[in-house]
Amino acid sequence: MLPAPHFSAFNPPRRILMGPGPSDVYPEVLAAQARPTVGHLDPLFVAMMDELKSLIQYAFQTKNEMTMAVSAPGSAGMETCFVNLVEPGEKVIVCRNGVFGERMRQNVERVGAIAVLVDNEWGTPVDPAAVEAALKANPDAKFLAFVHAETSTGALSDAKTLCALAKQYGCLSIVDAVTSLGGVKLKVDEWGIDAIYSGSQKCLSCVPGLSPVSFSPAAVEKLKNRKTPVQSWFLDQSLVMAYWTSAGGKRSYHHTAPVNALYALHESLRLLAAEGLENAWKRHQDMHLVLRAGLEKLGLKFVIAEASRLPQLNAIYIPEGVDDAAVRARLLKDYNLEIGAGLGALAGKAWRIGLMGFGARRENVALCLRALEEVLN
Repeated sequence: MLPAPHFSAFNPPRRILMGPGPSDVYPEVLAAQARPTVGHLDPLFVAMMDELKSLIQYAFQTKNEMTMAVSAPGSAGMETCFVNLVEPGEKVIVCRNGVFGERMRQNVERVGAIAVLVDNEWGTPVDPAAVEAALKANPDAKFLAFVHAETSTGALSDAKTLCALAKQYGCLSIVDAVTSLGGVKLKVDEWGIDAIYSGSQKCLSCVPGLSPVSFSPAAVEKLKNRKTPVQSWFLDQSLVMAYWTSAGGKRSYHHTAPVNALYALHESLRLLAAEGLENAWKRHQDMHLVLRAGLEKLGLKFVIAEASRLPQLNAIYIPEGVDDAAVRARLLKDYNLEIGAGLGALAGKAWRIGLMGFGARRENVALCLRALEEVLN
């Protein structure tokens, strides 16, 4: 028999997470996750799931019955929406203005559907006029897919206008709200969003690994009337929904839910509800303004124009002659502070500073500004 390997317990330092995610987790959420594990069909856990569903509905501002948390991160939430709704051969208008619009395209093509691309320059929001032109040119399109808050650039698109266009041209909308949920205005029912997904680790300040999703009645009808089976058994919402709703007071077993992670999501959404959505949106904007003033004093320039800038994800250009990786490494080593590198077209050209959830507070902004000033000088 081989000898057992010897390892010490893993005890990470307390970092200040001001990158594109994960964000700083609320202490109450960490405490909630450490509570005793119960069975995923335990009556007490099932009651907590009912509360969690209501809290997700509040965060999304929806009454959609098919609202739940996928037992996997936001990327699985994305795939959940595409594999459940889009069938082989169907046409999807995909808006691409960053990394995650490109991932939407890949999801469309992996299910055997046709992606019609509407490209916008990185650092700009999705252009509704270009979207309408694509919808007019493709009257057989079934879906419009776009990223509300593009994490790779910090650009915020006009979801209300884009979803109205989708409805006008007979399409269902699929919306990425991974970085927007809890950080900026988002109203699923009022804006007519048909399928939406997010992540637990951004403005909800929960532990990573869960993806809140919601499907409108029209999206549910599309799912029910599929001509082909959903290609993923695990992500098939017609199966999962039987676990998230009671039929005669009984839940159907689908998979072993991540019990403790769902405790954490329940607590983070409870904190969001206690603060109030409008207050949370305002706090993110207020902290952005404080950060913006400090960054401009340092001579740092934003990638995104103010009108379409995410307050919770601030992309700034790296000054000429500055070593991107060296600055981020020193911030981590000397200040326990994490900021994000650029992605895709912005790799090596920009930093991404997150002000998400519990991380959107004055002491974080002050530390970030002081640390940047000292390192850059």
